[in-house]
Amino acid sequence: MSKSEVPVLERWDGFYRKYRIFLYILLGIVLLILPVLFPKNYIMGVLCRILMYSTLAGALNSINGYSGQTCLGIAGFFCIGAYTEAVLATKLHLSFWLLLPVSGIVTALIGLLIALPTLKMRGIYLSIVTLGFSEIVRLIALNWTGVTGGALGIKGIPAPELFGYSIKNAKSYYYIFLVIAALFLFVTNRVVHSRVGRAWMSIREDQLASRSLGVETPKYKAMNFMYGAFWAGVVGATYAPYVKFIDSTYFTLDEGWNVLSMVIIGGQGTLLGPILGAGIVNFITEILRPIGEWRLVAFAILIIVMLWLRPQGLAGASDSILSGKKISRS
Repeated sequence: MSKSEVPVLERWDGFYRKYRIFLYILLGIVLLILPVLFPKNYIMGVLCRILMYSTLAGALNSINGYSGQTCLGIAGFFCIGAYTEAVLATKLHLSFWLLLPVSGIVTALIGLLIALPTLKMRGIYLSIVTLGFSEIVRLIALNWTGVTGGALGIKGIPAPELFGYSIKNAKSYYYIFLVIAALFLFVTNRVVHSRVGRAWMSIREDQLASRSLGVETPKYKAMNFMYGAFWAGVVGATYAPYVKFIDSTYFTLDEGWNVLSMVIIGGQGTLLGPILGAGIVNFITEILRPIGEWRLVAFAILIIVMLWLRPQGLAGASDSILSGKKISRS
């Protein structure tokens, strides 16, 4: 960090520390009244996607950013959560509020099954395994016709009900996605600053050194995978009734790359980076929608530029502020 940047960051750090509670309250009020300010279904749909992808990108960041593992299979976990909710809701008519944690737990257990045989893998090898896992999950969803509906998918997914009220419009789903995102941030912040989070970050910095210091790296790496998978499953379970219909085309590798781009742009290993990345990527997606598939080229160029000019992501310089650490001079 250059000396000219330090005073600016110190001022922001001091301002944040002094008015942190007020800023949180103000942000909460703004998020709560957004549906009143922008009631149109199109805008509400965009806001729902931003909140949904904020948590999904955060789940991936929990694995890639905090423990340094390279997971490219977030779309597979997302798919498992969505199909778990859709199948159990349509076939057994179970409540959405029950299926929300159940889908997360099922996805976390599958995440554990993926983590166990890959504990000694790192870098490109782990990337290939998780990428293959994601595609295998999609192919199972495509071909397991008796359960998933195959290419026809699952339609008529029941809407959640709360106090006798059926949640069907985008405004109601906005608040569900908002609560899930807020809960994810709260829990993740607590975990990152706990013994578990410190173990994750020590593994990220130097796995051999952390092991020599007594950190049970296999246990904490498995826990890390389960944690990210759990939240991806919860997001998938909310997404299924939101769109009312799912099939395997919703969970392609493109979806995984999309989420990864949010983490890279926002900043890996930061709490609010994935939220920033989700907002930017979804905003650009809407702006570039008229050019169709060419927007993927634009995203690729954006990621290359980010990795070149700012590899730590947009939130990287604010990491000390977001984590509550003191800014050191260099």
